[in-house]
Amino acid sequence: MHVTIVGTGYVGLTTGVCLASLGHAVRCVDVVPERIDAINRGEPPFHEPKLESLLREAIAGRRLSATADLDEAVLGSEATFITVGTPRTAHGIDLSYVEKAARQIGSALRRQPRYHVVVVKSTVVPGTTASFVKAILEEASGRRAGEFGLCMNPEFLREGSAVDDFMHPDRIVIGQWDDRSGAVLDELYRSFACPKVVTTPSNAEMIKYASNALLATLISFSNEMAKLCEATSGTDVEKVLGAVHLDRRLSPLVGARVVSPDILSYLRAGCGFGGSCLPKDVEALRAYARQQGLAPHLLDAVLAVNDERPGQLVAFTREAVGALSGATVAVLGLAFKAGTDDLRDSPALGIIDGLLKEQASVKAYDPVVRGPTHALVDPRAVLCRTPEEAVRGADAALVVTAWPEFAKLQWGALCRTMRRPVVVDGRNALGHLTWPPHIVYVPIGRMPQPGNPQAQPG
Repeated sequence: MHVTIVGTGYVGLTTGVCLASLGHAVRCVDVVPERIDAINRGEPPFHEPKLESLLREAIAGRRLSATADLDEAVLGSEATFITVGTPRTAHGIDLSYVEKAARQIGSALRRQPRYHVVVVKSTVVPGTTASFVKAILEEASGRRAGEFGLCMNPEFLREGSAVDDFMHPDRIVIGQWDDRSGAVLDELYRSFACPKVVTTPSNAEMIKYASNALLATLISFSNEMAKLCEATSGTDVEKVLGAVHLDRRLSPLVGARVVSPDILSYLRAGCGFGGSCLPKDVEALRAYARQQGLAPHLLDAVLAVNDERPGQLVAFTREAVGALSGATVAVLGLAFKAGTDDLRDSPALGIIDGLLKEQASVKAYDPVVRGPTHALVDPRAVLCRTPEEAVRGADAALVVTAWPEFAKLQWGALCRTMRRPVVVDGRNALGHLTWPPHIVYVPIGRMPQPGNPQAQPG
């Protein structure tokens, strides 16, 4: 099938590259010349495992190309996906990019003699596709829905494993305006054996928000349990949640083997959630609830717990060091999670801000954060090229992102280069290591035990 993707951000480019790898012909549309040129050279504008190799293969096989010509792309395809951003606003989400894309697609449809399906893949609140987008398409095209197809097809891609998530989905949701529209998407996804949920556009939109709200809730619940353990002698959040995981409703017994589903990774304490989806989507769902005259108590609490977590990590560091004013803190990890270079709403940004407000000096390191993403980091923080450079001379090292390489560092040697050998583990990613007595190791989710350097505040 010939497919157009409007928007080459994280969702758009991943979707286009994966569809091309399945044999479809894909045209990716963007308005930024530098981005278009980079994609046509086989260079993704963001870090995502496996994406670059698949992009290069698709370009070499002439199954994918990028262009600024939306009209030409739409006229040469059978389906157009809207994958533009929906940034947060004070009252929900900004639909201006969706509106512009829909209007341009509608205009192109005036000259499209064939049946064409427009697919909204951007995350939008319930009712947007069937009302807002439909009305714009009808006005711009001079046609009624039904003469062109319309679907809402939410994405469920996790940054850091997006390619695998697309190629091996656990479900595909098709919110169709009518049967004919849905049939085109069903054909596009025919090679996938996963369950396909065919429903209304509004249900599809709500499914996306409900999915992300659940994940965010699990994370905030875990961090609330960590806070309780940090105030309760003799408790350890790793032990507590580890035992909760063993509930057969969470880890079913299949044959003689206990299966631990991936969702349990969200039922772990840490620094809080970030990225382009969870914070924005929970806030948008909360705003939508208020617009309906409802009080979103649970969503309010999920966001409140998440907002306070970076400050708690700063407090753990202060208590371990004694005072932050004049101290140097090495922040290890800037991306909101391992496997990506995305800094949007990363807990690291709030932690760095908190450290700087207490007059600490900050040195930071991340293995993949490069280029323009640095603009999100306070310029007073010194960005280092290696973890060794970041830690050298520091009064504390604070692990914020659970990059696997951090667990492989020679911490004994590293700590000898520090002014004070204090390691604050904001992800409990180093708890399996053996720490020499002279190193103050500060995990989260435990009350400090006097005289035990491995159980300092946190």
